[in-house]
Amino acid sequence: MAEHPQNRDAQAQATSASQIRPNENTSERTAWRPLRLPMFRNLLIADLVSDIGTFMQGVGAAWLLVSQGAGPLLVALTQTASALPFFLLALPAGALGDIFDRRKLILATEAWMLCIATALAVLTLLHSITPWLLLLLTLALAIGDALEAPTWRAVLPEVVPQEDLLPALALNGIEFNLARAIGPALGGFLIAVAGVATAFTLNALSFLAVLWVIARWKRPARQSGLPRETLSGATRAAIRYTRNAPEMLTVLGRIASIMFFASAFWALLPTVAHALGSSSTLYGLLLTVFGGGAVVGAMALQRVRSSLSAEATLAIGTTLFAGALWATTTFRSVVPLSVAIALGGAAWTAVMSLMSAVMQSVAPDWVRARALAVFLLVYMGSWAAGSAFWGYVAGHRGTQFSLVAAAIGTAASPVLILISRLPDATADLATWDHWRKPRLVEATEPSEGPVLVTVEYEIDAKDSDEFLMALEQFSRVRRRDGASRWAVYYDTEQPTRYLETFIVDSWGEHLRQHTRLTQADREIEERVDRFAANPAEVRHFIYARRKNPR
Repeated sequence: MAEHPQNRDAQAQATSASQIRPNENTSERTAWRPLRLPMFRNLLIADLVSDIGTFMQGVGAAWLLVSQGAGPLLVALTQTASALPFFLLALPAGALGDIFDRRKLILATEAWMLCIATALAVLTLLHSITPWLLLLLTLALAIGDALEAPTWRAVLPEVVPQEDLLPALALNGIEFNLARAIGPALGGFLIAVAGVATAFTLNALSFLAVLWVIARWKRPARQSGLPRETLSGATRAAIRYTRNAPEMLTVLGRIASIMFFASAFWALLPTVAHALGSSSTLYGLLLTVFGGGAVVGAMALQRVRSSLSAEATLAIGTTLFAGALWATTTFRSVVPLSVAIALGGAAWTAVMSLMSAVMQSVAPDWVRARALAVFLLVYMGSWAAGSAFWGYVAGHRGTQFSLVAAAIGTAASPVLILISRLPDATADLATWDHWRKPRLVEATEPSEGPVLVTVEYEIDAKDSDEFLMALEQFSRVRRRDGASRWAVYYDTEQPTRYLETFIVDSWGEHLRQHTRLTQADREIEERVDRFAANPAEVRHFIYARRKNPR
């Protein structure tokens, strides 16, 4: 899949070898075993071809702008144009990937991106491309990429068995970093020899590889006993879940702060390379060195993770990347600069792999695609804002000042541990569907609602404060899994009787709510139940409407 490099950082590289848990023995035979599966092997090869084309296109776009005399702000805006659609479309894209046929959705988005890439190549061949038109076409490419990204992520578990998933993810990360090592160098060479239009043309052709593989994929039809979610309902569910999951909010806050400062590297590297030497080959070389460092980092990361905590790994990674940012503006010789950028690539692999792995570990299966879409939204939104901000600063205070300030901010980001420590990644998120199914006297449509659920508790008076504290903690689970409103009341005639109430948007959403409780929530619910003198009594009410309105 031809995606923007930063989006692929948040996806393929993030699901690299670091997702194999520390101390897990994985033999060489196991590591390469997914390649025996024809569909996975074909996807991996097509992905490699398409990613190489994407990196070539990125080098060509940046170099075309600087060669036409565009300033740092305009060059940085190409990064913003690539990232903005992920900020705007991440949530609906994640919902689309969970609702509709993933194969058809990927085919549609790949066809869209093929058309846009072809138009870009043709306009460049005709010498009709302008900086603002290039920005517009970059934005159009990113729209297709943003709509496809969460769906693409969800495809991998469908084509490999569960026992091969972790090595498949590792191979996926190695593929991306290999493309990052090859693509920029090849793009820089082709631009120097045959012009920017050649790089754009080859990128357009690279989409055909993915289209061919996906078109031949015989994806089995999937049936669910639950009613299908609507696009708006699935999007609201993602927002509701994220808002009521403190672990996810912690990860999102940490990655947003890191990405805002780190985005200066990609936003200003074309300007730095152009100042060092007016050749696209140098820019491609620096990106290749970064990719090479990332490959080495991905291969060495598992050994590091087995001996260091997540916070220590994150602190070391951000510090090393801050050093690469500082070196980018300080070193004027290519050799030491390349060494620093290679270390930066390895550090970036550690940071992205760690943060995305933690994000996946705190999201259950039913919302994982949407949780990763939220991760992309925050990641790309921070990157878009950071690229524009650091480009603006560079235009007014100079590139060196901008990169040094960004390096200081990146190095300081681990201080956030004082207010938001990374969550535990070992929670059991398997479904715990133990609720008694509601009794229905007559058929109820999934769209009917809203639904009012009441749970009546009888407790001892001495336990009231502890009971309310436990119930308030459990209310976050209710809201996270489907409740739009929640409250608790006591009986004025019998104060030891409490009534918990919550509202769910529809009957279908309440049925889905039954399947969203996890084993990790079990202790919270059992703590509430321990205070009840008798089993809680649950009732369901559906909003009443006249059946035959006049």
